[in-house]
Amino acid sequence: MIKGIISITGKPGLYKLVSRGKNSLIVESLQTGKRMPTYPHEKVISLADITMYSDNGDVPLPDVFQKIYDLTEGKPVEVKAFTRENDMRDFFAKVLPDFDRERVHNSDLQKLFSWYNQLIASGVTEFKDNELAEDRSAEAAEKADETETK
Repeated sequence: MIKGIISITGKPGLYKLVSRGKNSLIVESLQTGKRMPTYPHEKVISLADITMYSDNGDVPLPDVFQKIYDLTEGKPVEVKAFTRENDMRDFFAKVLPDFDRERVHNSDLQKLFSWYNQLIASGVTEFKDNELAEDRSAEAAEKADETETK
């Protein structure tokens, strides 16, 4: 699950949220394992809150990562293998056929594949928030039980 994985503008790589301080967040680099604080002036965003443009609305990044994972069978994406500029876009079209070709730039795809590779390298293979689905299922079951007892 990538809910606790964040990107910090101006800093390379991805980070795992470890703790919250009084005026900072404590994060741990997925690549090095080094912990450090982030401060309110730094732009921090959870990967779970990012979406990709498509012709049919925005697609959550966890869904895109899951599609890449399924397509590559859990292997990293070889970005250097994309020798022509359109190779990367052609590959991404297999992942998300209806992606918005005007608003999704190659730099976006490079960052997406870089993040995906970092997640895979750090052992993250579950991208969707299963806890939320489980909570909703439990709530539905409780409502059904209440209905039956009335």
